[in-house]
Amino acid sequence: MMLIIWTLCLTLLITCTASNEGGDLHDLGDEQPNHDENCNEQKIDPHDKTKYTDQKHRTGGSCSADEDGTSLVASFEDWKFAEKQLLAESFPLDPEKDNFVRQVPNAVFSVVHPIPFETPVKLVAVSQEVLTDILDLDPNVTSGDFFLAFVSGNTFLQDSTPLAHRYGGHQFGSWSGQLGDGRAVTLGEYVNSEGERWELQLKGSGKTPYSRHGDGRAVLRSSVREFLVSEAMYHLGIPTTRALSLVVSNDPVWRDQFYDGHPKQERGAVVLRLAPSWFRIGSLEILATNGEIDLLRKLTDFIIKNYFPDIDMDDKDRYLAFLTEVITQTVDMIVSWMAIGFAHGVMNTDNFSILSLTIDYGPFGFLDGYKPSFVPNTSDDEGRYSYEKQPDIAYYNLDKLREALGPLLDEEQQKQAKTILSGYTEKYKVEFMDAFRDKLGLYIEEPEDEYMVAVLLQMMQETEADFTMTFRQLGDLPLMGSADPPIIDDSLWALKQLNTHRMFPHWLKLYRQRLQKNGDDETDEGRQQRTKGVNPKYILRNWMAQQAIEKAEKDDFSQVQSLLQILSRPFDDQPDADEAGYASEIPEWAKTVRVSCSS
Repeated sequence: MMLIIWTLCLTLLITCTASNEGGDLHDLGDEQPNHDENCNEQKIDPHDKTKYTDQKHRTGGSCSADEDGTSLVASFEDWKFAEKQLLAESFPLDPEKDNFVRQVPNAVFSVVHPIPFETPVKLVAVSQEVLTDILDLDPNVTSGDFFLAFVSGNTFLQDSTPLAHRYGGHQFGSWSGQLGDGRAVTLGEYVNSEGERWELQLKGSGKTPYSRHGDGRAVLRSSVREFLVSEAMYHLGIPTTRALSLVVSNDPVWRDQFYDGHPKQERGAVVLRLAPSWFRIGSLEILATNGEIDLLRKLTDFIIKNYFPDIDMDDKDRYLAFLTEVITQTVDMIVSWMAIGFAHGVMNTDNFSILSLTIDYGPFGFLDGYKPSFVPNTSDDEGRYSYEKQPDIAYYNLDKLREALGPLLDEEQQKQAKTILSGYTEKYKVEFMDAFRDKLGLYIEEPEDEYMVAVLLQMMQETEADFTMTFRQLGDLPLMGSADPPIIDDSLWALKQLNTHRMFPHWLKLYRQRLQKNGDDETDEGRQQRTKGVNPKYILRNWMAQQAIEKAEKDDFSQVQSLLQILSRPFDDQPDADEAGYASEIPEWAKTVRVSCSS
């Protein structure tokens, strides 16, 4: 609750200060890439927001030239996983080879093959960026039968070892024991022409030993959402897993979407998604809880060596350094969520990446009107995973990571781990304020900044102003050329809503004064350019995804494909997107769209 309390303290600050201002707010590896002997494997920094924008491709075998004159693999039959598969070769595998639901001790993975669909599959959409920039594949490969069979789980590459991962987790605050990949299979690891290692995983590919009471399948409804948001989040600059493809079958899958006793038949679908690693906090928790300490040490050392290369493996305090890095990167991720108005919806420790990537998209949502208590998941009756509670839940999850590392620490190191975690709150506050200064186009730090941000958010909450478009449209306001209040016309619909708050004219005056502290060369044009680079115009609102889902159910995949393109340029003005209403007030019917854990 510490960061919710911080927010409440800011509100008290606003009330006291605003009363003096004439109003209050209540009235307020070392392996070579498999296709280039001269390219060494590189560690991927998932928090580098520009990582994949200008990649060059140098591949051998059957190739074609892309628009930059570099070569891509032209035939999917010539594309191969890395010769060295680190996951399968580094850990003891479950000795049971049959695929049935069971408790799995003393293993990190079970060997599991995808279960093919019984009906023909259709390719709904493909991310061309992932195809070319990460997997070094020519776009033409998507027209081949083998590609379609591969991304749907109907076939797999020779000599690959498909794996389902064993992990546990705290779900809604309680330990749930063994969970694991209940409907996901990691097909293999690919080292691309940039030397980056990626794990390819199918979601919805059938039962595994970890399916519990599930059928191992995913439905089209949830798969459209995960496919689109994975790529949308990447282009918003948020650490995330990626998605290559989405396929749909006519295999019947029964789901009770809102757990109200009314199951219905839906269509089975599969997303092929990618990440540098799919390890999560629950990966370590299950080993610590079950007393598998040797395996816990082996997995933790593997994670540090392969994903945190700046940590010295010979350092006796390497686990403390690891905890420090995960805390720092988690703050980065959570602040990016809060700054973009994103609510994950189900922040269990089994859904919380050890690399601080946004993973396992389910009942997520983006804020429409600013409502800090927004809960995207209708299954979350207590609002545990509301938008405003995400920073505190992240702290809770990090504390569970600290506990999982406990068996690897001596008594003094355990005390130090608590001290390290205690620094989370201050890290979050600093980064949160930095992010919102950026959203307002403010330079450096000034004493009044917390007040300004808190007042703005409080006004937005009281008027239910649209989160995304309020910040976007603030950048469009002319503030530097005249002392007169700017004209807010109908085109600035979010600000028009905010302008109904009686404190808004006063806040604009303070905002103008604060902008002047940026320097004598501050201009409206310069501010607009800065703020447009951090405040998107287009996000994947639930109603947009719902429209695409309803069309896709009828085998019309056009809106899925168009949204994929639009959301790849969320900061750019796009006339087609505007015409579709994606930057307009949400339709009245959209307020009834609901999502749940059912997928």
